[in-house]
Amino acid sequence: MKRVVLAALLLLAGGAASAQMKIGHINSEAIMQTLPEAIDAQKSLDGFVTQWEGELQKMQADWKEEVRRVRQAQADPHRAGPRRGGKAAARDGPADRRLPHKKFGQNGELFQKQNEVMKPIQNKIFKVLEDIAKEDGYDYIFDRSGEILLLYATEKHDLTAQVLQRMQAFGK
Repeated sequence: MKRVVLAALLLLAGGAASAQMKIGHINSEAIMQTLPEAIDAQKSLDGFVTQWEGELQKMQADWKEEVRRVRQAQADPHRAGPRRGGKAAARDGPADRRLPHKKFGQNGELFQKQNEVMKPIQNKIFKVLEDIAKEDGYDYIFDRSGEILLLYATEKHDLTAQVLQRMQAFGK
């Protein structure tokens, strides 16, 4: 919602000063799909995902085997009972139900790895973007690869202090 309001305000404010304001955009997704270091980083992340998915599949297979053994033991009263704790393990599910969340959750290992591997690349892109914006006199640069995202804005168009001042005076 903030982005939509920001874009609308920029368009309205830009109507009067459009000849003076310079706006650009990039497609960060295309940049990330083209940069060799970003491609290598993504391959590294994909390797972690494949490894973790394998671990999860093995846990699930082990759990299914335990359930099968418990059911077989229950069906045959002449066999020795299931190994100790077998019924509980079969009933409760895989040993560590938290593993998917731990690996793939909001603050899981994948999120941390993405941050660790991709952050330096993103920082380089932002630095290059800022340099280009300053060199070529851009006031605003947006990313058009997904939702409208403001990546760069000159300080001369920052109205934060002015809005705060009027908001404080508004209640008086």
